[in-house]
Amino acid sequence: MPSFSEYVEMIREFLETGGMVLNYIGILIFVMWMLILERIIYLNFFYGKYRQSIISTWNSRSERNSWNAIQIRAAMLSRAKTSLNQSLPTIQAFVALCPLLGLLGTVTGMIEVFDVMAITGSSNARSMASGVSKATIPTMAGMVGALSGVFASTWLKRTAKKEAEMLEDKLLFDH
Repeated sequence: MPSFSEYVEMIREFLETGGMVLNYIGILIFVMWMLILERIIYLNFFYGKYRQSIISTWNSRSERNSWNAIQIRAAMLSRAKTSLNQSLPTIQAFVALCPLLGLLGTVTGMIEVFDVMAITGSSNARSMASGVSKATIPTMAGMVGALSGVFASTWLKRTAKKEAEMLEDKLLFDH
């Protein structure tokens, strides 16, 4: 079994093979997943207490049918929806950026291939291999990051919508 330092060396070689753009894709995916994990932690550990405080505040009101009460209810729901959807637009922007950065890696890798062809004056496969790997690895990494982010952001969006609808159902008016 490889040691920790051997794993680090393999990762370093992979990043070198993919070129500079792969580093940016890695940073983007790391930040995107930190935001996704923050949302998952919020939904699983903190939102329940926030939801319960909103419900208890609403239920402690003496009247719930006046225009003022309806506006207060709307404000409470709006704050809850904002809380649930926090960071989702940023996550979705990062998902959209992943394949674009992959495409940038493809372009820079192909430029390197064409530079090698221009310098050597031939299409020797061995001399072009570095540029080809710098063209394909970032594309793959960008697509993998985008796909994983699409699944996670779709789940987060669907969960936030469901939670907001459930909260709206719990804030009842007097009959």
